[in-house]
Amino acid sequence: MAQVLEFKLPDLGEGLTEAEIVRWLVNVGDVVAIDQPVVEVETAKAMVEVPCPYGGVVTARFGEEGTELPVGAPLITVAVGGASGADTAPAAAAAKDSADAESAVSSEYSGNVLVGYGTSGPAARRRRVRHATPAAAAPAAVAGPPAAAAVPAGPVPVISPLVRKLARDGGLDLREVRGSGPEGLILRADVEGALAVRDRTAAAPAAAPAPAPVAAAAPALAGERIPLRGVRGAVADKLSRSRTEIPDATCWVDADATELMAARAAMNAAGGPKISVLALLARICAHALSRFPELNSTVDTAAREIVRLPGVHLGFAAQTPRGLVVPVVKDAGGRTAESLTAEFARLTEAARQGTLTPADLTGGTFTLNNYGVFGVDGSTPIINHPEAAMLGVGRIVPKPWVHQGELAVRQVVQLSLTFDHRVCDGGTAGGFLRYVADCVENPAVLLRTL
Repeated sequence: MAQVLEFKLPDLGEGLTEAEIVRWLVNVGDVVAIDQPVVEVETAKAMVEVPCPYGGVVTARFGEEGTELPVGAPLITVAVGGASGADTAPAAAAAKDSADAESAVSSEYSGNVLVGYGTSGPAARRRRVRHATPAAAAPAAVAGPPAAAAVPAGPVPVISPLVRKLARDGGLDLREVRGSGPEGLILRADVEGALAVRDRTAAAPAAAPAPAPVAAAAPALAGERIPLRGVRGAVADKLSRSRTEIPDATCWVDADATELMAARAAMNAAGGPKISVLALLARICAHALSRFPELNSTVDTAAREIVRLPGVHLGFAAQTPRGLVVPVVKDAGGRTAESLTAEFARLTEAARQGTLTPADLTGGTFTLNNYGVFGVDGSTPIINHPEAAMLGVGRIVPKPWVHQGELAVRQVVQLSLTFDHRVCDGGTAGGFLRYVADCVENPAVLLRTL
């Protein structure tokens, strides 16, 4: 007899609690192998294919393309062991309630997870649910979220930490909320709806004597509504958190980049791989951070400590069709200009193709933002939380400049540094920025490290 096993959306790690189904790679009735990708999902950080750890026949899919699911919600069910469809329901009930069934299917379970995501083992990715009847273990061919179920007497069925926080901030007891998700799972929409009902109920007595005209609310409803989710939602959350938690300040300076551009032209004329301007600026930043380690740090708010980080993992802002992403060049401080150029090119192409992994987008300690590619001179960067600083670089353009006591046309760039005022004061930030500007104006000081 076959056992019907349920595969849930794995723990995505890095604070990610949900993903959107982009494309199903299997249909109900298909035979899948162990670790075969079954669905393509888009998280706030990347688009990835999710492999199924079971081998067998797909008996159900949960959620249509475009549906957003929380971590831990069912993705598919797989009949393992080669039984007929009529036998799958009782086999599923037996498999879920018996420890022997776990060992029986161990040869058809890989335990692997997505590359770049963390896990604490197979047990951490499976939530067992006892069904009231055997038939409940065999969902419809394409199962959507069932109707709201009664509130369970046991633990509240909530997977997403975001949902718990939303209820906690709103003073809502989750035991009073009926979940509309699979197996009574409480979703964010359930909590938001419960809060809205409670607020309307509380406001009804005050609003009854003088109800607002219906026409007054019309302007607020007009216009196109675009959901803040996926990459756009992640960017909104991170920028809001940065502005809320980090007391930032910005300083800027104009620098004569003529010598830097001449040095790059000479390096590229010598043959070999071409060196990018961004790679030279990254090399300068890494060298400056070794002199001013305060800016290569983060703040542990719980412990009230500044944590200075041992290595420089340099993030850089990249605009893609999916939105703004920040890939990270690992160990940037130990790379040559040639190695940095190659890694920037690789990550930029992966960002445009939407193939960046979570590992490519996490672990940064400092960010370099070249907004000059958009044809602008200056900006006030928002720190990429939880980092402590970001260097912004404007376009490099010919401008009048006093050089060696005479007015000349030089290649000028504006550099701006936004920093967390908790990790250092203006003297340190100004020293860092001035050192970067000096290296831009006189790159010969860095020849030993290029």
